Amino acid sequence: MTAQADVGYHARQHARWHWSEIAFWILALACAFLFPSRYLIMTDIVRLGLFALSLDLILGYAGIVSLGHAAFFGVGAYSAGLLALHGVITEPVIALIVAGLVATVLGFLTSFLVIRGADLTRLMVTLGIALLLEALAERFSDITGGTDGLQGIEMAPILHLFAFDMFGKVGFFYSLSVLFLLFLLARRIVHSPFGLSLRAIKNNPLRAAAIGIPVNRRLIAIYTVAAFYAGIAGALFTQTTALASLDVFAFERSADLMLVLVIGGTGYLYGGLIGAVVFRMLQEVFSTITPQYWQFWIGLVLIVIVLVGRARLHRWVLWAPNLIIRQFAGRKAIVAVPESDAS
Repeated sequence: MTAQADVGYHARQHARWHWSEIAFWILALACAFLFPSRYLIMTDIVRLGLFALSLDLILGYAGIVSLGHAAFFGVGAYSAGLLALHGVITEPVIALIVAGLVATVLGFLTSFLVIRGADLTRLMVTLGIALLLEALAERFSDITGGTDGLQGIEMAPILHLFAFDMFGKVGFFYSLSVLFLLFLLARRIVHSPFGLSLRAIKNNPLRAAAIGIPVNRRLIAIYTVAAFYAGIAGALFTQTTALASLDVFAFERSADLMLVLVIGGTGYLYGGLIGAVVFRMLQEVFSTITPQYWQFWIGLVLIVIVLVGRARLHRWVLWAPNLIIRQFAGRKAIVAVPESDAS
């Protein structure tokens, strides 16, 4: 077997669906029936998971750090809100796509600034873009509503069939469907030759350029795609809450996103989804127990994760399912460990 064929074989094996992936999505769907009174928080988790997935595409696969990813989230949120408020596009799915495209344009235009310099420069540039957009949104309060946000947003039924309800049931299934479709697209991207070239760029950009990979064009492309995903997440926020305010541009939103990826890990797509679930659950539990000090306990959990190691925690979680599979299948199960943590 030649080296090229061997690489292709391992890439196809790595791209195959693992049993834990199928179980993850079945469990996500089952939550709608297991916790019928928690649709609102589950919808929030889905939105956060999609937002984290967008950052993972650039951080986990291309090595682009960002502290201003909320810029695209906010643009998507305000675009969806303005489209609905002024009756330009009342159908949520179409408005969702348009809002994502608006964020895509912003991502493409700002990508030329982000790809320049080292990590510290990228941090400052992305943070500056988010702060600039927040200032502009506050300056043009006659359009954005200023500190009060957009008032009187009414969303039409999805596909003119499914109207949003006050319990959040329709919003949850709508958000989960969008997340799953975009996850499939992201999975196809990262397992394609384009995704493999991103890994090469992250590991060694100079060597990647030496073997003929157009580094800057690859980084611009993935940064633009990530902006689209973040814009979709922001549009989902507005459509499911009927709210868009200056908070969507806040630095805390980008900071929370980094915490989500610290908890879940980067470079394997599910890190953002798992991190979103854990982060929101911890926030819910700790804010109930100690409303004033919940951030302290989340910080303590992060310290434990760093000291113990995410890969070790991952093996502990999957120990029982793998034991059951070995008993029934008669063979050793393979534990999926994130590449970024295994190295």
